[in-house]
Amino acid sequence: MINLDFMPSRRLALYAAKLFLTRSLAVLIALVMVLMMLDLLGESSKILKIPGNGEAELWQYVTLRVPQLISRFLPFSVLLGALIAFTGLNQHSEVISMKAAGLSAHQILAPMIAASLGVAALLFVFNETVVIQSIRTLDAWSDADYKPIPPESGVLSNVWIRDGDDLVKARFVGGNGSTTKLRGVTIYERENGAMARVVDAERADQVPGGWQLRTVRTYDARTNMVMSYPEMTALAGVEPARFTLAKVNPAERSFGDLRGAIDDLAAAGRPTEEARTGWWHKMSGPLSTVLMPLLAATAAFGLARSGKVLLRATIGMALGFAYFVADNFSIALGNIGAYPPFLAAWAPFFLFLLIGELVLIRQEE
Repeated sequence: MINLDFMPSRRLALYAAKLFLTRSLAVLIALVMVLMMLDLLGESSKILKIPGNGEAELWQYVTLRVPQLISRFLPFSVLLGALIAFTGLNQHSEVISMKAAGLSAHQILAPMIAASLGVAALLFVFNETVVIQSIRTLDAWSDADYKPIPPESGVLSNVWIRDGDDLVKARFVGGNGSTTKLRGVTIYERENGAMARVVDAERADQVPGGWQLRTVRTYDARTNMVMSYPEMTALAGVEPARFTLAKVNPAERSFGDLRGAIDDLAAAGRPTEEARTGWWHKMSGPLSTVLMPLLAATAAFGLARSGKVLLRATIGMALGFAYFVADNFSIALGNIGAYPPFLAAWAPFFLFLLIGELVLIRQEE
């Protein structure tokens, strides 16, 4: 008869979950500290070379970068935390004691799986509330070479669109719909494929039928003259959605906002593969933490005195690394349309779930 009680001992379940979570948290803190110091060494010179930037801006960079590092390396930390926990349990013969008490491999693993589900839920909420805003702000700040950026919420940076033969670049795009505002606008007007005029404006606001450019400076290639104007009307017929949909980065959009952007892209006849893949990966990415204890379970089972604990731990680490490589490769194929978005986001998860279960069953036998 199949025993469906996966946690017959509450004390053992709490012990295993606590061991797993504390090791994972310790690895995460160590990884983030080391990676943040290395990252700051490379970016600090770029930040401090801007007049007016100082220690406050360095700390601002740290507060924006740390959430991204936590989000990216939490699944990897869970993998290493599970490996450390399982290796310790094996070395001290605690796994043998659990199995002697009648627990199966799945029952030993169940508390860690349950804990990793909680970690996955927290990671999803953390990504939606903190990480997307830090990515959006840091991307806009770095695109501006760490100069002060406009305070608009939902700011997009370095957006390009085509208006007939002309090219338009907006350094910052803030707002949405009728509230859309542009900062740092450059219009490259072309005639017969050659550059005819360049129009620079500090800002652009919507007016009926076009956009009102403010503080304008123009360069005419035919006369080689530079002119200045307080304002100018341009970009007739260019809708605000052209700017907000020109750059849809799934990492900078929340789950609901990205769903709306996908609908807008589809309605406008624009490609949606990258956005759809990113939307599905917002769910499959955090759930990767659930796989890590399963892939690391190779270090738990087998006799410690056989001398193969390190080999089994290495196999578990290799399986985890293989998952991350397969996941990134699959997402890249989904972004270019080679894979359907759902398959690109979920295929590595289910593939390694089956691999982990197969390895666990074989070890139990």
